[in-house]
Amino acid sequence: MSFTLGTTSMTPPIALAPMAGITDRPFRDLVRSFGVGLMVSEMVASQEMVQSKPGVRERAELSADVENTAVQLAGREASWMAEAARQVADRGARMIDINMGCPAKKVTSGYSGSALLKTPDHALSLIEAVVAAVDIPVTLKTRLGWDDNCLNAASVAARAEAAGVQMVTIHGRTRCQFYKGRADWAAIRAVKDAVSLPVLANGDIVDSQTATAALDRSGADGVMIGRGIQGKPWLLAQVASDLWGNAAPQVPEGAELIQMVSAHYEAMLSFYGSDLGLRVARKHLGWYMDLAQTPAPLRRAVLIEKDPAEVLRLLPDALSQPQREGAA
Repeated sequence: MSFTLGTTSMTPPIALAPMAGITDRPFRDLVRSFGVGLMVSEMVASQEMVQSKPGVRERAELSADVENTAVQLAGREASWMAEAARQVADRGARMIDINMGCPAKKVTSGYSGSALLKTPDHALSLIEAVVAAVDIPVTLKTRLGWDDNCLNAASVAARAEAAGVQMVTIHGRTRCQFYKGRADWAAIRAVKDAVSLPVLANGDIVDSQTATAALDRSGADGVMIGRGIQGKPWLLAQVASDLWGNAAPQVPEGAELIQMVSAHYEAMLSFYGSDLGLRVARKHLGWYMDLAQTPAPLRRAVLIEKDPAEVLRLLPDALSQPQREGAA
């Protein structure tokens, strides 16, 4: 199971989901270091990027010119979406992904993200504008529908394919479900049956077993993994090894784990600056310590510490617990 989108080879067909505040450049570089997979940037607001709002261009430039990397754009106006697409393409982006899946109220209240499922004609105008603006592949990420009374992912995907979209990723929930309940992988099959382009299944895929189940039930061509990778940057490579026979990643333990987490921490401080970097790093350190089963007092000490040097001093003890959960 493999396919090519422009210069990007989806071999094997596995991708890192865009997650705001998580799949930033330091984390994506770390995931990439384990090999395989399509990297998708954090969602970039098209109008804010074109207007040079602080911080937005940095998100759009997250390894945009690196192989197997897509920049995800969100918006509600065709002109802004098209101009943002042109700008990231000029910066070397290999692929553009259109966000029609974000359920956050601050996004949907602006008629972007998954709110576009309620207005498929308008959504199509955005897709057409982006496809016409660039020569690189355009993909689409969306959900099953707005709610149980608006399950229109299959028809939206078919129209997107006709407009020139080259791949669709479906999160197996409606917008109104947010992240509650379980992703309905079987419902993704209707989208796969409606199009001839590649389809990725997304939602609740946290290891090789759930990836296999999602592929079986959806009939999808591949998977996109989001929250399951938190604290496990090797997970894409592990799933690729288990499902498609790629080389197994060397899952870091002991001194190697401490070195990896410390380097990731320092990369976040370098990328964001010390003040913001400290805040951004806390969630990642928390996930690493979840996996290490760090005792609560030590965990708290790491997360409230404001001196980077002291955090680095504490990490060896925090990550050297005798029992850790499985790698995948």
